[in-house]
Amino acid sequence: MGTVALARCGGRPFGTHLFSVWPGAAFAATAFPVRCTPGDNLAIHVAVAQAPPGSALVVDVAGEAEYGYVDELLAVAASTRGVRGIVLDGCVRDIAAIVRCELPVFGAGVAVREAGHEAGGSVGRQISMTAGGPAPLPVRRGDWIVADDDGVVCLPRGQVGSIITETLDSVSREREIIDAVYAGESTLELLGLDPSRVAGWEGGGERSRRGGTGRSRTLGALRDASVRGAEGRPEARPRVSPRSAVGDAYRGD
Repeated sequence: MGTVALARCGGRPFGTHLFSVWPGAAFAATAFPVRCTPGDNLAIHVAVAQAPPGSALVVDVAGEAEYGYVDELLAVAASTRGVRGIVLDGCVRDIAAIVRCELPVFGAGVAVREAGHEAGGSVGRQISMTAGGPAPLPVRRGDWIVADDDGVVCLPRGQVGSIITETLDSVSREREIIDAVYAGESTLELLGLDPSRVAGWEGGGERSRRGGTGRSRTLGALRDASVRGAEGRPEARPRVSPRSAVGDAYRGD
């Protein structure tokens, strides 16, 4: 499930300024929070040595983004130690080398300026990251972080199962709509949109061209129709319990 669907169903998006260092980078893992002091990445080095294998580093650079906090050395070390990915609200450097080691890294930009290695910070403790809304986004150890080409979202621990269940339903409904669009249906009708709100709408073009009734098809009706016409179509995969799959009963800070 992608970040767009998860954000629509309760996942908390990080700021839009974050991007993947290389196209196609993606991961889903529990968060290991890191807070740097401005212009210094000692805490990231400590986190790489201490983070549980399979987790992802989520790094708060204390508002001083214009340093290359993650470089080739840290990327190789993190990958070797089993870190699944790194998200930081600061810059990175050694882009080509990070791409070569295939570690998913999401940052705010690229900076040649080298970070220091002696000023301290914290690891494993709650941090605040710049978010898509008006307030900072708290990230705790054990929250789930999902990142892909569309962005980064946080699934708070204890809510992971419910968010994934809702997302599965949302993705299923969206797939029905996309299948209907492939079959020639209008997005205006499928989504119940009012085109008269748009200046220049010529009225009835979509419906008259397709011989429709002018009435919007509800998602419920679309689902009923898809069930009735399901013969010969691939059988849907059985749903696996998200709670057992992601283990959101994480305990401890």
